[in-house]
Amino acid sequence: MSAFDLPWLVADIGGTNARFGLVTSMGARPSNVAVLAGAAYATLPEAVDAYLAEHAAGARPGAVCLAVAGPIDGDRYRLTNSPWAGSVRDLDVPYARLLNDFEALAVSLPHLEGDDLVHLGGPGLCHGVKAVLGPGTGLGVGGLAPADGGWTPIPGEGGHVTVPVVERREFEIVRVLQSQGLPHVVAEHVLSGPGLVRLHRALAQVNGVAAPELTASDIVARLDDSLCAETVEVFCGMLGGFAGNVALTLGARGGVYLGGGVLPRIVERVRASGFRTRFTANPDMADYLSAIGTALIVAPQPALTGAAAWLSRRARRELVG
Repeated sequence: MSAFDLPWLVADIGGTNARFGLVTSMGARPSNVAVLAGAAYATLPEAVDAYLAEHAAGARPGAVCLAVAGPIDGDRYRLTNSPWAGSVRDLDVPYARLLNDFEALAVSLPHLEGDDLVHLGGPGLCHGVKAVLGPGTGLGVGGLAPADGGWTPIPGEGGHVTVPVVERREFEIVRVLQSQGLPHVVAEHVLSGPGLVRLHRALAQVNGVAAPELTASDIVARLDDSLCAETVEVFCGMLGGFAGNVALTLGARGGVYLGGGVLPRIVERVRASGFRTRFTANPDMADYLSAIGTALIVAPQPALTGAAAWLSRRARRELVG
């Protein structure tokens, strides 16, 4: 088997789950999609072997593109919220490429349309630099810039910038978190699944009330619980401020897209929240931000679509070259 022989293996490797799919023809969206629990496997190659054996009829891919939630150094990866680390060469595939997970999500953006997106305010999404961010096990950030008739993804670790706080309540939350052992509170500490849990606990202390220990899923599901509702509202507001900062940093006049595993579960609550108000609240750049559209990605497994698109573009270049 040689490089770029079909099928191709694509994957979105997060801190909790590993999502896999097969690309059986160039330009096609992934099929045979399966989600495996990362904790069930000691290493990434073990998870890949399990997927190929159990969900892909033992297929032998000619190429693989892995989107991983963590920093990349050449052929090596280290997940931020998982013990998995190693080299993509360990998979013994003719052609193998690593992308940051939000780099892959950024590559998917031109391929999303219609029901793949929920509009969150501002004008329609357009051509130009785009930004994508989203809370899951962590907080991912990426960008996409027009280049040479196509697009160039911009990876980064923007979820680890200092947390953006504006309102008095938010400053009080940060002080509580600092007193609990987080001297430097970064955005991911509050704008993620685990961050929802931290916010809930901190808000209880700020409000002087007792609260049970809840998971992120519990918090977003308890619609009639006032503390849970306040937690989600604070979460969405701070996310809007963070998204506005990302838009200004990248000059993302082509639109800001929200992804990750948390937000698709609470689409209507995000739409009804202060997200968009906080997004445009910068006193010096409100007009600039008001001209940027925002949307929430609800397409299933968009990072797999991005990984498949990246392989298709690379394969075409190899065939032409």
